Amino acid sequence: MDFRKFRVAAVIPAYRVEKDIQTVISGLPTYIRHIIVVDDASPDSTSDLVTASAKKDKRIILICHRQNQGVGGAMVSGFKKALELDAQIVVKIDGDGQMDVSRLPSLLEPLILGHADYVKGNRFRDFQALQKMPWIRRVGNMALGFLSKAATGYWNIFDPTNGFLAIRAEVLAQLPLDRIDKTYFFETSMLANLYLIGAVIRDVAMPARYQGEVSNLLIHRVLLEFPVKLFSTFIRRMWLKNFIYDFSMASIYLIFGLPLLLFGLIFGSVKWIQYASQNIPAPTGTVMLPTLSVLLGIQILLSAVEIDLHSVPKEPLTFPLS
Repeated sequence: MDFRKFRVAAVIPAYRVEKDIQTVISGLPTYIRHIIVVDDASPDSTSDLVTASAKKDKRIILICHRQNQGVGGAMVSGFKKALELDAQIVVKIDGDGQMDVSRLPSLLEPLILGHADYVKGNRFRDFQALQKMPWIRRVGNMALGFLSKAATGYWNIFDPTNGFLAIRAEVLAQLPLDRIDKTYFFETSMLANLYLIGAVIRDVAMPARYQGEVSNLLIHRVLLEFPVKLFSTFIRRMWLKNFIYDFSMASIYLIFGLPLLLFGLIFGSVKWIQYASQNIPAPTGTVMLPTLSVLLGIQILLSAVEIDLHSVPKEPLTFPLS
């Protein structure tokens, strides 16, 4: 496929990547129409190095942030610039050299053919690459993968924190970019917003290259921030999907299942404490009422989960590019 006839823009968020940024830029294929580098107030010489590269390569556009906004903030600035440049496809490439740009065609082809609206890498589909991945990243990504599926509604994908991604410009223009998370929750925030507009996402095997670089993503930050944001994303999705944008059997199941479950848990706990403190057995009816409520509530909610599992968007919003 001749990618040169398509307007492809690459956005590179840059922070503390002075050792790799010029190598990453020079390694980008010639069919990339625009190279948008966003210097996210990096304290090193990243900006100067990009400026020097721009004198040799007219495709390079440098955007400088006065204050650090995080990878999401850098990407939003790059996305907006790509839309201004009338790009048809926008690709995210990290500035630390982890991503193998020779695999870009795997990201671009599904978008060009209209098979997907958003394509992302998945490091868990390549066993050899997975063995090279630091074990802490493997464990963390497996846990985050499942929680992100529940939060975003995309049960058919994995490796949500993989930053090697590409998106059709028409779909990108529909997203509320100012509401995209500016931290390392950016990728999951993108998925959550894509689900609400019905975008089709495809996973592509895309092994990352680990060469001893130090990640700016801190483990304690993930443990403190991600669970809260994932839960908030899940609640928002459930509310908008089932009670604002649509009202289906899943909505009915939630209306009846959740109160039954909560009633059973709360009433049962209160009565257990009451009778246990008096050291007397609880009446059969008092035991059965919360038990049945919990069981029935769980069964109804499982029906809602089953509907949710089959509600992953399947029809792309876009058409093949000509």
